[in-house]
Amino acid sequence: MAHSVDPNVTIVLDHHSRKVLPIKGRKNVLITSALPYVNNIPHLGNIIGCVLSADVYARYCRLRGYNTLYVCGTDEYGTATETKALQEGLTCQEICDKYHKHHKDTYDWFNVDFDIFGRTSTPAQTKITQDIFHKLDENGKTEHQTVTQLYCETHKSFLADRFVHGICPNCAYDDAGGDQCDQCGKLLNATELIKPRCKLDGAEPVIKDSRHIFLNLTEAQEALEAWVNESSVEGKWSTNSINITKSWLKEGLKPRCITRDLKWGVKVPKEEFKDKVFYVWFDAPIGYLSITAAYSDEWEKWWKNPEDVKLYQFMGKDNVPFHTVLFPSSLIGTGEQYTLLHHLSTTEYLQYETAKFSKSRGVGVFGNNVAESQIPVDVWRYFLLSNRPESADSQFAWTPFINANNGELLANLGNFVNRVMKFAGSKYASIVPEYNSNGEAERKLIADVNAILAQYVENVETCKSLRAGLKNVMEISSLGNRYLQDNKIDNNLFTNHRDKCNTVVGTALNLIYLISAIVYPYLPSTSANICRQLNVPTRKITDSWLGCDIRAGHKLGAVDYLFTLIKPERADELRAKYSGGTQNATTSAAPAGGKPAAAAKKGTKVVLLSEAPAGIEKTAEIVALELAIKEAGEVVRQLKADKVVGDALQNALANLVKSKEALTAEVAKLSGGASPPASPKKTAPAQKAVSPQTPLKAETKIAVANPNIPVAAEQSSAVQYLWSGWGWIIRE
Repeated sequence: MAHSVDPNVTIVLDHHSRKVLPIKGRKNVLITSALPYVNNIPHLGNIIGCVLSADVYARYCRLRGYNTLYVCGTDEYGTATETKALQEGLTCQEICDKYHKHHKDTYDWFNVDFDIFGRTSTPAQTKITQDIFHKLDENGKTEHQTVTQLYCETHKSFLADRFVHGICPNCAYDDAGGDQCDQCGKLLNATELIKPRCKLDGAEPVIKDSRHIFLNLTEAQEALEAWVNESSVEGKWSTNSINITKSWLKEGLKPRCITRDLKWGVKVPKEEFKDKVFYVWFDAPIGYLSITAAYSDEWEKWWKNPEDVKLYQFMGKDNVPFHTVLFPSSLIGTGEQYTLLHHLSTTEYLQYETAKFSKSRGVGVFGNNVAESQIPVDVWRYFLLSNRPESADSQFAWTPFINANNGELLANLGNFVNRVMKFAGSKYASIVPEYNSNGEAERKLIADVNAILAQYVENVETCKSLRAGLKNVMEISSLGNRYLQDNKIDNNLFTNHRDKCNTVVGTALNLIYLISAIVYPYLPSTSANICRQLNVPTRKITDSWLGCDIRAGHKLGAVDYLFTLIKPERADELRAKYSGGTQNATTSAAPAGGKPAAAAKKGTKVVLLSEAPAGIEKTAEIVALELAIKEAGEVVRQLKADKVVGDALQNALANLVKSKEALTAEVAKLSGGASPPASPKKTAPAQKAVSPQTPLKAETKIAVANPNIPVAAEQSSAVQYLWSGWGWIIRE
């Protein structure tokens, strides 16, 4: 084989048989994908948003001959892990072990070629994070502040951001998190939320003070801004990334808290703060460094080598400020020469059909579902990458997904390769004939291919558009199909115009070889299949194609199909399977000891409880029911926000009502004729929205309505409350 293929276009990928370290004088590319939280199973949107996109670029760089390291792993510290551990009754370490495996299994199935997929709950993470903090502290880049925090008196703990939900002060979304609103994207402090509630037990938290360490971003702004202005131009950041970063700079950077009152995390190495850990968005990006350290003791050759290494980072747009403001400010503040971001590649959001992905509602395709479908991995990769949400949100839908396989992969690329390989096998005994690539048709084909190849290199090399790069691959395949059609490759051509037929077959086989290279970053299994059929080594991605890499006399391999037909009717089957709402609604009987709503007097209405009134003992049963109501309510709100109707919404509403009825009955059983809640008082006006970077002062107060009064009652002071033994009756 070595003598029948031009050795100048072949490459050996040996990155898993050696430690990849920077080489002086070579192009050294360090690639990171945003570290996925360990507390979930990734869905298709998570996968395309960072991990799969970074994999495409890493594979491209390797076939260009660049010295490339691709690093990723699970982000394992912080509130998200503590919350999941409480929900599942496991320790934090057990949660990390469980979900790290889910993530790794998912990415392995998707054929993502990491150099290392590590994790952040390691001694290396602790050491490197604490070292960076010590440098910042010694250089006067930190300060101490008293922070007003929310404290849950029910389970006696300060509430970290993700343990709090409430109304967003910016957009009024009623289920904003304590660190960020998922509706408008604003970063928040938990104390900014209106009507905050504890995520663990639904209790209303109180405000208390706690001392914390802040990174002084105000003093860091000048140096950071100079770096942003240089790196964003040199690294060709996307417009969205630049705009997000410069909006922070324009507003003026404020000191930002880097510690939290948690147990699971990197401990703060300072006596006064020994019971605190570092905030996950301070230590999580440091995970890139510690995971590289797990790969090689010589990790600093990658991360403290700005002269020889270019850093490319891939993530969703919501992660931008952490990678362009907070993380680089930390590294610059140490005074050491760290490798800083060169290029930032971001994505918008991938939606599922017409809704958002939701594991709790069974909506969407998650990492543990893809293998169940028995649809080959490259079909998944193709659809996700050809619909990569680069400048706007995009959508995963089953009918277009199946059409992409049948109408694009099978009809275009699969048809071209199979047609040529079968013809060469049947007419030439799988031996490449003597051919001449200097004919007029061949020169035109080569020129057309090289024009698109140049676009491909520009799109992928600079991360201008990975989606457009894949489109370029399919365009080159289309040129191959047209070349066969124009030259009428058939028995007549073989019998009566053998020289021309030889040239068409030889040229087409060489074009297939080129396609094996340029499709490799996107569809690696397909690329490997093509190389097996051609019986050739891996090809480089070159700047140009001459059409004569495989020489006459080369023995081809066995013919195989690249893709197979997916029946269109499977779209309905798969849509039904992954759209949620598969259970039938049930009608609940009236709670024991009470009367149905119809028994209420005319002119009154029964209000089912969402939580137990003050004075009622919080038994285990009541706490469980309150949590069930909270979860069911979140499902209903999400379905309504997604404009989902029909059985899915009715089932969710039925579950919510059923849980409320059960709680109301349980409270009635314990109350034995309890007094109604106090009359509602007028609530103070909602506080003005503030900057997500501005810490609230100690005297700031949040207006919280009495959670024990039904919401409907708060809209009017002219109401009476009567306990019916079944529910609170509002008489208007």
